[in-house]
Amino acid sequence: MNLKTKITAGFLALLLLVVALGGYAFYSVRRLETSSRGILKANFYSVELGQQMLQALDRLQTQPADADGLARFQSGLTRELANITEPGEQQLVDSLAARFAGYQRQANEPALEQLRAGTHRMIRLNTAALTRKNERANLAATQAGRYMLAFITLAVLIALMFVLSVPEAAVAPLRKLTLSLEHAANQDFDATIPIESNDEFGRVGRAFNRMLAELSEFRSSTTADLLLERNRARSIVNGLDEGLLLLDENRRIILANPVLCELLDLSVTQLVNRSAAEVARENDLLRTLLAPLDAPRREQALAAAPLLNIPQNGEEAFYRLAVQDLVSFNEASGKTEFVGQILTLRNVSDFKKLDQVKSNFLATVSHELKTPLSSINMSLKVLADERVDAQERQRVLGGIGRETQRLLRIVSELLDVSRLDTGAGIQLNFAATPLPAVVQFAAATVQPQLDNKHLTLVQELPEGLPTVRADVEKTTWVLINLLANAIRYSPAGEPLTVRAARVGKFVQVTVQDRGPGIATENHEKIFQRFAQIPDKSGYKGGSGLGLSIAREFITTQGGRLWVESELGSGSAFCFTLPISA
Repeated sequence: MNLKTKITAGFLALLLLVVALGGYAFYSVRRLETSSRGILKANFYSVELGQQMLQALDRLQTQPADADGLARFQSGLTRELANITEPGEQQLVDSLAARFAGYQRQANEPALEQLRAGTHRMIRLNTAALTRKNERANLAATQAGRYMLAFITLAVLIALMFVLSVPEAAVAPLRKLTLSLEHAANQDFDATIPIESNDEFGRVGRAFNRMLAELSEFRSSTTADLLLERNRARSIVNGLDEGLLLLDENRRIILANPVLCELLDLSVTQLVNRSAAEVARENDLLRTLLAPLDAPRREQALAAAPLLNIPQNGEEAFYRLAVQDLVSFNEASGKTEFVGQILTLRNVSDFKKLDQVKSNFLATVSHELKTPLSSINMSLKVLADERVDAQERQRVLGGIGRETQRLLRIVSELLDVSRLDTGAGIQLNFAATPLPAVVQFAAATVQPQLDNKHLTLVQELPEGLPTVRADVEKTTWVLINLLANAIRYSPAGEPLTVRAARVGKFVQVTVQDRGPGIATENHEKIFQRFAQIPDKSGYKGGSGLGLSIAREFITTQGGRLWVESELGSGSAFCFTLPISA
């Protein structure tokens, strides 16, 4: 059995102990709860009915023909007949019923005392049963506590056994490995690790012993140090994440690391010790890499060269070529001589993507700002015409106000993103928030947009919906943003739906539209900053910031925001917020 299996078995055993302990505790609590509930439901209820019947008898003693007293005694007796739980209680209640019938025919003091005595016997019968059942429940609780204590003691002992044995099993082989490493560090390669098992440490020990044997062989050779340095340099070169090609002074390939071999789609044996020009005749990418080497002004040619687009794993990858001459000082001639060149291909795909994001952002923001500014400019020209009547001026001013609000929204989103990027965080004012009020406010805010597209908003808010722990302003902003998006992409005349429901310890709010839908591969992309959905899906997008900021707001409040959608089936944007304590 390997070490991983041993540790896993130990933790599984502990987990089983915890589950068993918790299961027994739950069973005991449920049993005690059921017992207590039965006592309260049966016997205690009968005692309460007896007390009510005695009160009615007290009233009848002063007024034997009192209708209310008779009715109260009759009501208590009827309910007691439906709550027979103890042996002998049926006969006792039947006797009370018979005597009460006789009392109704002829009310007198002896009959009243017989009713009172029978009622007291009924109360004593249920009180005794209540005491007896309570004692049994206490005994069961005491017994369950003892079993629980024994179980906990056993679990602690087993856990201590694992705590003491598992670390020792893991550390003991490490001590041996550390001791052998110290010997190897002192140039003593004969201190091997004794192999006592076939687990991970056994395999490490065998590998380490093989390494010691190889090091001993290298030490016995006059070229051992040179071989060690060469292997170390090769490991460094092979571990680089950049493509590297080393040429000698005659442009013969000396070294090519795995990254470059993968980019050229050639093996090391197809490259090393061959002329670069010969290989370039068979490989277009290598021919492109060698082209700047013969340029009259190599530095300018490299700087002006476009990025190399080399697809990898089905995705575009961009690389930049760099060339470095290698020179060495010749002590014999006293001169510095050219000995070769290093060509490196650096993966700059991330920088390219960032540059593309920046370009898309500038284009999007420019477009988003230009549209309202153009509208405002045109409206100002209309206002400058004195022939425009007052009603038309008010309409134009309303349009200017809407476009100004649009500009303010865009600038506000940019400021929110700026604060998030600088680590300023989001200031939240948590409070117990009723979601129906938030939905009503958001619906009123977007009502003009609904009317403009002849859309209806259906609200499905169940009664008794619990309040949530949320920031009212941020939550309202998120809901308005989701409703605005739904309105923007919904066909005219179609209904929109806002629903809320409790889901565990959260309340889930859903905004459902009947728009073109969103492809599955874009469900996460739409929440990225400046993301644009492909036009074929029907979503043209705005600044690309609203959903990103909305997710930040919801996540910071302890909730989650996501989308459920398919192309052609509309979209459902959902978010959750924790229920307030």
